[in-house]
Amino acid sequence: MKANTPRVLGQGCDPVSPVGIGAMSFTNFYGTCEDHMAEAVLARALDLGINHIDTSNVYGDGKSEERIGAFLKQQGKQAQGLFHIATKAGIARRPGTMDRVFNNEAGYLEEQLDLSLKRMGLEQIDLFYIHRRQSEIPIEEVAGSLVKLIEKGKIKSFGFSEIAPSSLRRAARIHPVAAVQSEYSLSTRAPELGLVQSCTELGTSLVAFSPVGRTFLTDRPRAQAECMELPFLKVNPRFQQPAYDENMVYVKAFQAYAADMGVAAASLAIAWVLAQANHIIAIPGTRKPEHLDELAAARDIDITDTICAELEQILPVGWAHGDRYSDTQWVGPERYC
Repeated sequence: MKANTPRVLGQGCDPVSPVGIGAMSFTNFYGTCEDHMAEAVLARALDLGINHIDTSNVYGDGKSEERIGAFLKQQGKQAQGLFHIATKAGIARRPGTMDRVFNNEAGYLEEQLDLSLKRMGLEQIDLFYIHRRQSEIPIEEVAGSLVKLIEKGKIKSFGFSEIAPSSLRRAARIHPVAAVQSEYSLSTRAPELGLVQSCTELGTSLVAFSPVGRTFLTDRPRAQAECMELPFLKVNPRFQQPAYDENMVYVKAFQAYAADMGVAAASLAIAWVLAQANHIIAIPGTRKPEHLDELAAARDIDITDTICAELEQILPVGWAHGDRYSDTQWVGPERYC
């Protein structure tokens, strides 16, 4: 199955490109990103017909949104409707510390949404996510707060990041949920244990972040020494030894298979994700336009049953060594399997 036709995000929303951009990369999360780099990626996205941009108020403490806003401002009147933009709120800092806390209170969410709108120069966000659930507030109550933001015209639709299928069903009883965002790739298959199916049942899009396994599923995985210099990866179990070297054995076999197909490993990894269901959208991140070309090429790869079966042999379910998050990184996402 090829994925070169637009997909509809949620119920009745505008069509979006099957491959979008995860704009966490517009900050220094995975390496240095300057203003001109983010601008170049966004310009190339327009050339490639990529129109879905995913960001958050906490990516670089607003820097990602500011860079998107600066690019839109350069486009002038033509900026209207160029991109389908998603942002998030719900993660905060405990006063006077760097400790993360979660805040899903209605007033806080609207306050943060207003700041996001200002940073991007927008009057309305296409898709507004709860970045992390605050467990003390029932998700039904949070969904009700988001409905009010729709009624005020500040957002078109809403979604949740890293929630369990059971939470999705509870929220959907209040109002249709446009999207759930979750890590999904050939190295992270947990969404297949209920989330993919629940999204299908409820008409909710599954937006897959890290579809290339945080560079593992590419032709240029980050060197282990480089990973140890990045705050997120240096404590991530899959990038620590001996797990890193064990994972690279599988990665090299996957790279060779992609090379035999005549495609980039990253392109094949994303094509596999998109082939799992028509309601799945991938949001890989990059800081370089040439890498975006490689990611977008996934749309033109025909994933057959034979290819899927052969990939299952090379990267069997559960092949990745190490958990996808450290104990600290697991605070917030809902485990359901």
